[in-house]
Amino acid sequence: MSGDVGTRIRCAQEADAAVIARVHMASRSATMPYLPPQRRNHEQVTRWVRDVLLKECLLWVAVCDAEVVGYAALDGDLLEHLYLRPDVRRRGVGTLLLDEVRRHRPDGVSLHVFQQNTGARAFYERHGFVVVEAGDGAGNMENLPDLTLRWTPEGPRR
Repeated sequence: MSGDVGTRIRCAQEADAAVIARVHMASRSATMPYLPPQRRNHEQVTRWVRDVLLKECLLWVAVCDAEVVGYAALDGDLLEHLYLRPDVRRRGVGTLLLDEVRRHRPDGVSLHVFQQNTGARAFYERHGFVVVEAGDGAGNMENLPDLTLRWTPEGPRR
């Protein structure tokens, strides 16, 4: 699947684990400065990608000029993660990943987002997600107020 010139989406492989970990850590640091500092090092995050995400989720990577620049992880109909390298934000890469997720879950997708994450909230709302629940943070390990968003297709699908 392609869209953005030179960007394609493919299934993630075990060999991608280290670069997915780098994307995850860089994106989290750049886009959510209100979170406590990352306690896990690159090797630990890589192990989590390899031993948890690749085994429990459908996992895709966005590849631009032979480099992994983003990833999305889907567990059932829950979008667990969608992270981009900070330097490729606002170039359509997130949309390509989200389109791939929705292609695999045409009946709908849910996700959780921190209330403070206004950039992510705006991105998902532009793509038709609506808030279905607000939480006080008791349900996440960061103890930060969050929202559950849901996308469902509008009208009949072809």
